[in-house]
Amino acid sequence: MLRYRIPFLALGHCLALTLTLLTAPAVQAAGPTDPHTVPDTLAQRLQACTLCHGKEGRSTNSGYFPRIAGKPAGYLYHQLLHFRDGRRNNAGMTALLDHLSDGYLREIADHFANLDLPYPPPPPPEGSATLRARGEQLVRQGDPARQLPACTACHGSALTGVRPAVPGLLGLPRDYLLGQLGAWQTGLRQAFAPDCMADIVRRLSPEDASAVASWLAAQPVPVPAHPAPPATQPLPLRCGLVPHAAPGARP
Repeated sequence: MLRYRIPFLALGHCLALTLTLLTAPAVQAAGPTDPHTVPDTLAQRLQACTLCHGKEGRSTNSGYFPRIAGKPAGYLYHQLLHFRDGRRNNAGMTALLDHLSDGYLREIADHFANLDLPYPPPPPPEGSATLRARGEQLVRQGDPARQLPACTACHGSALTGVRPAVPGLLGLPRDYLLGQLGAWQTGLRQAFAPDCMADIVRRLSPEDASAVASWLAAQPVPVPAHPAPPATQPLPLRCGLVPHAAPGARP
């Protein structure tokens, strides 16, 4: 079983501040023409998200708050739904999003998806060269003997994601990648059925998961880093990237 850690105190502090700023009305000074009036715009409200996810959603060095800038809008939107509706197990994020409508979540997703920002260089590689070589093999070729498809088969040949709902895998810290693989394996993270990622990760050994995370985290992000256009070929597994229906959608 994969192990992963979450800094609950830091996360709780970030989310408390985020909840306050994300939903608070604009703060005005003495009058409507005062130059110190804070505009009540989406961009201003979403500065709260950067308390955890870094400036403009670029991620942080902590390894636990991923980059959200530039990811496919469909992916970001559905992750917000997963957090709000309990398919991703994070009490703080669920509480933060519980009262927000589907429409507002889509606006948040569109805002961050449209940010075209450069990525920093990758950190020094972790793990042995042999381990990383095994990781590259799994990422690029998979393991047919265990019915493990290559990561590139779904996440794109450049691993920058595929529109509208498949995320990129580069530019993410190793700890974050390991944490998400562990969450898929234990059921703390879920997706719409059929949950192909849960099926794939349960076939990975802890050593293979470490190899994949170590290799991915050591790779530079190509320029440009935009997600690839929608795939024209079927995915190797049936995946519930989007819901077949939207019961209980919030206007």
